[in-house]
Formats: sequence, structure tokens, C-alpha cells
Amino acid sequence: MTRYLSLFFVAVLLTACGKDKKETALTFKTETHNKKTSLPCTDQCASVNIEIPVAEGVPVVADSINKNVFNTIRRIIFFGEKPYTATTYDDLNASFIGSYEELKKKFPEDAIGWEGKVKGSVDYNTDKVINIKLNHYTYTGGAHGYEGNTSLLYNPETGKELKRSDIFKDEAGFTAYAEKKFRETFKIPEGKNINATGLMFEDEKFALPQNIFFKENGLLLYYNSYEIASYAEGKKELLFPYSEIEQFLKIK
Repeated sequence: MTRYLSLFFVAVLLTACGKDKKETALTFKTETHNKKTSLPCTDQCASVNIEIPVAEGVPVVADSINKNVFNTIRRIIFFGEKPYTATTYDDLNASFIGSYEELKKKFPEDAIGWEGKVKGSVDYNTDKVINIKLNHYTYTGGAHGYEGNTSLLYNPETGKELKRSDIFKDEAGFTAYAEKKFRETFKIPEGKNINATGLMFEDEKFALPQNIFFKENGLLLYYNSYEIASYAEGKKELLFPYSEIEQFLKIK
């Protein structure tokens, strides 16, 4: 009897441990936050649509990730000289639509069809890195809007945003290697200025993009429109298989 009781308690303990582990795992759910202008309109009605992954399960880690995602989107969805002071997505949407309605009342013919759109997704999720991708589009007048992709990289254990020094053990070496591959891919002659074919690298010096994505098949360098080329040329991207660049990476 004692033996059976011991086995029973071991089974209960293992079940409880498994349950606790499951309950404390970091997971993501999708949330949407939408708002449309209250002013009369038939088409091209001003609107905001935000769909984002929200971390949960490990409070401290989730809170860090969610705050960073929100602050990033706050720097995307705004009108004026600086981002809004909103602290929630509903406040952010209300501020954007409020800016539109204020301008629309002053200049009825000029403020047409404002749009703010963000669609987020967890593109890569391992025990070393969480990569959230934000595809976004904003239009507040002019010939065209602006569309781009933003990469957010986090440490799964802390929820803190990863720095370049967390990703690369030899960033200078990788940058030199990336420039060589970039020149080959986009046919920039060796020995010529990096902007020789019409690109617009700052200070005429090759640099890694603001957005680097971890993909299943490699590390993606992603240059949004306007970052190094004209709007007409659009985005530029370059994928490196992990096996090709493992000597430069700190994250395996």
C-alpha cells in the first residue's frame, strides 16, 4: 500500500509541475484595435486598424514586450512633429482620428482618406530570440502613403529588446561580409563608391539596416523604402543562411 501511495504522490507532483510549467510559458494572443472617423463620408473614410500579438503568461517578460511594441507603434501612427502622448491603443487611435477631424474641419478639400494600419506577427520564436514583425502603412495626405516593415527582437527570458551586441559577436566582420554580398547582389562594382549606382547610404558608407529579421532559413537584412534608395526603387533585402554566417553570430 505504501508503495502505491508513493507512486500516486509522485504522479500528482509531476502533473502539478507540468501544469505550472504550462501556465508560466510565454504565449501570444492577437488583439485588434480599430477606429473610424465620425465625420460624414462615403469613401476614403479616415480609419485606423491595428492588429498585434500580445504577450502573456509570464507577467514581467510579457509586460516588457508589450510596452515596447506599443511604444514602437506610437512612433508609427501619429500626425505632426512628434508622437502622441497616448498610453493605450484606443487613445492612440482616437488621437490619430482626432488630428484628421481637426484638419478636415479647417481644410475640407485637403484632408482626404487618412489611414493608419499595423499588422503584427510573431515571425520567429525560439528559446534564444523572439522576433515580432510589424507591417505598417500610413497615409496623411500627399502623393502616396508610406509602407514598411519593422523588426522587433526580444530576449525570451527577460522581454528586453536585443541590441546588436546581443546578436553579433563580430558585428564589424559581418558588416564587411554583408557589404561584399550586397555589392554582388545589387551589382555595385568593387572599388566604387557604395552609392555609385544611385543608392543613398548615409555618408556614402555601407551600413546594416535598421531592421534585421530572424527567419527559419536565415538572417534577413531588410531596407525599407527611403532608407537607402528612392521610393520608386522600393525595399531592398538580402538573406544569409545561418550556416554561412555562424562565425559572426552570438545567437545560434
